Amino acid sequence: MRASNPVLNEHTFEVPYGSHTYPVSGTMTVEGTINKTLFLLALVVMAASVTWNLTAARPVEAVVPWVWGGILGGFLVGMVINFKREWAAFLSPIYALLKGFALGVISSLLNARYPGIAMQAVVLTFGVMFGVLSIYRSGLIKVTEKFKAGLIAATIGVMFLYLGAIAMRFFGMQMPFLHDTGALGIGVSLVIIVIAALNFLLDFDYIDQGVRSNAPKALEWFAAFGLIVTLVWLYIEILRLLSKLRSR
Repeated sequence: MRASNPVLNEHTFEVPYGSHTYPVSGTMTVEGTINKTLFLLALVVMAASVTWNLTAARPVEAVVPWVWGGILGGFLVGMVINFKREWAAFLSPIYALLKGFALGVISSLLNARYPGIAMQAVVLTFGVMFGVLSIYRSGLIKVTEKFKAGLIAATIGVMFLYLGAIAMRFFGMQMPFLHDTGALGIGVSLVIIVIAALNFLLDFDYIDQGVRSNAPKALEWFAAFGLIVTLVWLYIEILRLLSKLRSR
């Protein structure tokens, strides 16, 4: 399995697009994908602002369900979109709202402990994204098949790492190196941030492939969803790293 992002792979834009059926309404464009990405991002921000204010006014116990509901609900919706790409136009907004609810609580709690950390994470996240876009456009890093294979393997590894951490949490345990504020913990966070950031390279590459192959316009939603997945992931990892640095 090779992909830029767990939801975008080399078969995404192939004709006849596997077993998926899309409405005939034009072909995929970069502008259309950007517009849909901005729409989903607006939903994330809107949902996050709701739970941000809610967290500020209520005890932690009252808002924890918003975090787990957003994380687990978003994961399930994301899996459905991955297997039913033609549903992306309807389910991607739901995914964005669920992730936004979780991010609002997490950001508010950390920002209360470390004032200004949320805005720092936002600025760094978009700075990294546009930096990677510049690298992609310059051709400084070639998106080869070996590069794709290595990155998706690393991404899957991180996914299993976090699934293991979640499972351990249910038994009252945690992975020390994942949450440690020492050199090891910070090093792990930096590695994960690099992996998340590099996913943008491949996301951009696959969007270009879709445009060049005249993929169905409906796939703009699927591509936008993939970008939001990476963007949210990167923001969380940067927020985690900043909190480790601020707690030292």
